Amino acid sequence: MREVMDELMQWWSAGETVGVGTVVGTWRSAPRQAGASMLVGPGGEAVGSVSGGCVEGAVYELSQEVVETGRPVLQRYGVSDDDAYAVGLTCGGILDVFVEKVSRETFPELGDVAADIAAGRPVAVVTVIEHPEPTWVGRRVVVHAEDEGDDDTSVLGSLGSGRADDAVRDDARGLLAQGRSAILTYGPDGERRGEGMRVFVAAHAPKPRMLVFGAIDFAAAVARVGGFLGYYVTVCDARPVFATKTRFPGADEVVVKWPHDYLQNEVDEGRIDSRTVIAVLTHDPKFDVPLLEVALRLPEVAYIGAMGSRRTHEDRLERLREAGLTDDELARMSSPIGLDLGARTPEETAVSIAAEIIALRWGGAGERLAATEGPIHHHHPAHDTPLGH
Repeated sequence: MREVMDELMQWWSAGETVGVGTVVGTWRSAPRQAGASMLVGPGGEAVGSVSGGCVEGAVYELSQEVVETGRPVLQRYGVSDDDAYAVGLTCGGILDVFVEKVSRETFPELGDVAADIAAGRPVAVVTVIEHPEPTWVGRRVVVHAEDEGDDDTSVLGSLGSGRADDAVRDDARGLLAQGRSAILTYGPDGERRGEGMRVFVAAHAPKPRMLVFGAIDFAAAVARVGGFLGYYVTVCDARPVFATKTRFPGADEVVVKWPHDYLQNEVDEGRIDSRTVIAVLTHDPKFDVPLLEVALRLPEVAYIGAMGSRRTHEDRLERLREAGLTDDELARMSSPIGLDLGARTPEETAVSIAAEIIALRWGGAGERLAATEGPIHHHHPAHDTPLGH
């Protein structure tokens, strides 16, 4: 919903009614991930996408019907390869799309949700997408990160029973901490071992972070690509003459500090998580060895890459071993950084680094698709949704 929030809020604020289709489940080679949304505005405007163009026409018509009837619908597209073309999903994947009517009356909490997303505050929207009692479908609660005080202050709305609210609140917070969305199944009244009620938890966590160390031309290109991929990008270097916002307009922030001190401080402040990617571009032992000592000992980050020639890499490994790092810790480092694309320029190198990050996230091999067989899209259960979306 983040991609279409501006348009949705304009209509919502004006008191208009909007049809909203949201991908809640995907299988096989589905072109979009859970959380992707499409709007049908009050004047018939189409905004956003649920399938990259495959089933937009069908969702558009269904959205108009849902706005007319007021009854939300969970619709599956692309049941099998044989009939995928018939429903418009030519890739052969499977999409579950939940279509609902959104207005000030049906979603009074939307303004608060939009404000949280804009401010970078974690928030999850839990919507009933399937239930034996039709009146439950479409009900929602908004869940924030746990407060130190009364839990009720961080939950808005209700699914219809305290038992169901308590169950989804705790589980939604767990997904929110991971920054991922998912469908959860309960009994009709929130029983954890039952079936009958399914809810979609749309977790809107702050953007994942990309930390780029080394204020060089390559860092400027990496920062631009990182922003394009949806990361909150920080460039850090100890040299104030090089680490300036003017040199790195693509970065969200530029920090003048010794890299290892900055990273350790971010760890201590709890601002590094399993979605964080780290690119060490200094290729200078006095900067990168102390930094990598901290980075490679972190319990969980998504990626640690270090730039340099193979000679620099071997020297770096020797220095890190002397500092006490184990082979398992060293194996977490992608060095030399990036995939073998034959990159020469800073921009090409940035694409190479981004490609490696994407490949490691989704389990891709980095080969030419024309030379491979099998599914194009890799499935990682731990990453069912776009980072931070």
